[in-house]
Amino acid sequence: MRLNTHPFIEICAYSVFFAAKGIKGTKQNMHLREQQIQRNSEILKKYIPEYAIPTIAVWIIEFDFKLKITKERSTKLGDYTSPRDGLNHVITINHNLNQYSFFVTLVHEIAHLKTYNTHKNRVNPHGEEWKQSFRELMTPFLSTDHLPLDLIYALRKYLLNPAAASCSDVTLMRTLKLYDTNTSNAHLILLEHLPYRTHFIFNGDRIFEKGEKLRKRFRCKEISTGSIYLFSPLAEVEVVG
Repeated sequence: MRLNTHPFIEICAYSVFFAAKGIKGTKQNMHLREQQIQRNSEILKKYIPEYAIPTIAVWIIEFDFKLKITKERSTKLGDYTSPRDGLNHVITINHNLNQYSFFVTLVHEIAHLKTYNTHKNRVNPHGEEWKQSFRELMTPFLSTDHLPLDLIYALRKYLLNPAAASCSDVTLMRTLKLYDTNTSNAHLILLEHLPYRTHFIFNGDRIFEKGEKLRKRFRCKEISTGSIYLFSPLAEVEVVG
């Protein structure tokens, strides 16, 4: 069950929680740490697979970040912001992702945090350092006791050379979409399933015509402007009429 009435939720990190409370002392800290882990877990169970909850709830504290669950954004699934002005690391994830998409996106962003802690801004955002961090964080979850077999295969292939976004890997994205349960998007169809020159609506009210497929994307024309855009074959669109 998603929290549709609350499109924005925060989970406090360990240090922020205690700084706010002004509490010192080992026993008190450990007690409040356990309370915070429990609070994190209660929120996380709405969004990620059950087996991942204990690890992620602890990571929020140990990596010292604030997780913000946001309303849907058409341009991104999630993002990471490094500490600034004395504030925590911040990770945001769209609330409407299925549990596996949410989980993969969250680990993707935690890998950015891990990379930042080691290298700061001295490396490329999705360079080899980030790829290694992502592999290290994700690999322990690649068990049939945890993930569906088709998703394990897709993730193992993706981990050979992780890209800037999971949605840029067609195999992984297609597999993740198999687990979508959001009925509010039932009227949408994947662009790759539309016939050539079909008119479709994307991003609210913009109308496009599907064109030919290039290497990995479809060349589509916006009807109102004649401008050409490249679309992922897995873009979710609405057929005109």
